[in-house]
Amino acid sequence: MDSLTQFVLGAAVAGAIAPARHRRAALLAGAALGTFPDLDALALMAMDVDPVRNMTWHRSASHSLLVLAPLAALVWAFFRTRGGRVSEAPKRWYWAITLALVTHPLLDAFTVYGTQLWWPLSPPPAMWSSVFIIDPLYTLPLLVACALAWVKNWRPAAQTALVAGLALSTAYLGWSLVAKGLVERAAERTLAERGLQDAPRFSVPMPFTTLLWRVVVMTPEGYLEGERSLVADRGAMRFCDYRSDVRALDEVAGFESVSRLLWFNHRFMKSEAREGRLVLSDLRMGVEPDYTFQFVVAERAGGGWREVRPEQLRWPWDAAERLPQMWRRIWTMPAAAPAGAHRPCGVTAG
Repeated sequence: MDSLTQFVLGAAVAGAIAPARHRRAALLAGAALGTFPDLDALALMAMDVDPVRNMTWHRSASHSLLVLAPLAALVWAFFRTRGGRVSEAPKRWYWAITLALVTHPLLDAFTVYGTQLWWPLSPPPAMWSSVFIIDPLYTLPLLVACALAWVKNWRPAAQTALVAGLALSTAYLGWSLVAKGLVERAAERTLAERGLQDAPRFSVPMPFTTLLWRVVVMTPEGYLEGERSLVADRGAMRFCDYRSDVRALDEVAGFESVSRLLWFNHRFMKSEAREGRLVLSDLRMGVEPDYTFQFVVAERAGGGWREVRPEQLRWPWDAAERLPQMWRRIWTMPAAAPAGAHRPCGVTAG
């Protein structure tokens, strides 16, 4: 999730757990701890690693529960030995510090990016993908709660605000999982009619909402992309077919950067040759044909491919055009295309 959300989540958690007389200190400490895991982005920037390593190393060690839980214990022990607030209420501060840290990667896992909760073990990153990386309806209750708690300080109203903010934001996460289930059920019915009920797929909400969803299904020739509005859509879900250079992807699967990407994004990848270069697009983030993460990983060499240092291509997404299209799509179901006519996919069609 975005930095502001992690900031207020950590603050709200610590502020709700610590004693009332320590509340403002807990809000500040929780905000710092809630932000801490994302400092790995600064370290990666300083290391000047290639873009594939940058993408796949982010949300690894600094987001691992196997790292953060022991780190929380060390931070707690250090401040307890120094006296002050932590030594006055050690049990409450232990949980305030621990939960302010570990809720960060757990919330990140609700997005589609991928969070390595068990680093240095290597299961594929968790990507529960029920909320977009920025969602005001999740963040706003926490932001208001933290502001009220800061003003009210030790008064009971501060605790009430923090508990209410955490309850509302958690309930919104619960709704996002319900919404995801409804979309998955609609997709499964349609895919079963095409014999693709067991095909690898994922669903992800569109930016800033849980009312409009995108579903991608992998096929032997490429992938399908469909949309589902929980407000407007009824009946069978509609999908569009897209091709991917599956053969080329198989040929380069052993390249270090490619194997790393395939592991990281659960093989939800598009492959295409562009002017003698092989471009891989992470299908999880973006909308056809524009994706946030597109990498050149190989060049033509004789009859095959030669590995090159990965290069990330510019993201061409036009928010000024796409966001109004998306907003209209939430409330409007596209008209069915005439038999034999080509129907462009959803919000990319204009």
